[in-house]
Amino acid sequence: MNSLDKLASSVKFQKKNDRMYVKSKDETLSIIGSGRSAFVFRLQSTNQVIKVFYPPFEHLATKEAEIYKELKGISYYPNLYASGPNYIVIDFIEGHTLFECLTIGIPITKKHVEEIDHALYLAKESGLNPSDIHLHNLLISNNGEVKIIDVARFRQQKDCTQWKDLKKAFYKYYFLTYFPKKIPEFILNLISAIYKKKLFPKFLLR
Repeated sequence: MNSLDKLASSVKFQKKNDRMYVKSKDETLSIIGSGRSAFVFRLQSTNQVIKVFYPPFEHLATKEAEIYKELKGISYYPNLYASGPNYIVIDFIEGHTLFECLTIGIPITKKHVEEIDHALYLAKESGLNPSDIHLHNLLISNNGEVKIIDVARFRQQKDCTQWKDLKKAFYKYYFLTYFPKKIPEFILNLISAIYKKKLFPKFLLR
């Protein structure tokens, strides 16, 4: 067992009230994020993170590692350094997700949206089908670069319209001069919940 395997194995999860928590971990690991299938930890004294998938999503580690390999050389995506049965190791990106940009008030420009579009186009050119694109997996680094993470669902067969709808919202509303560039978190979460339940009026994104 190598050192990364040991670090991943040190992470123990516990489920409470339908939510997953980290019960214990190696003291050198610092939690920097979590999602629907994994927790992300900063690797001490490096510019890398280890993403550890919790049950029953361990199999996604292999899928995501394979997809990152296909995206190798495309600067919009993190580099993959290692992977194991339930983890991957990728670049640590200093910056903010688009969700954070909206809640903090950091401007999102048309150039950022165009670059995201281009990054997804390059993924398609690599034979992938970018899916599940949302405000939490699109980032703007501290030096203004666009980055996309959480690519495990880039091989789905269905036609995912999330980015198309999100892009329309930026152009139709956000980029208007009078539209607020800082939006409370609870409003964004409410919009997301309505969208996921397919209750969002279609005419608002035409």
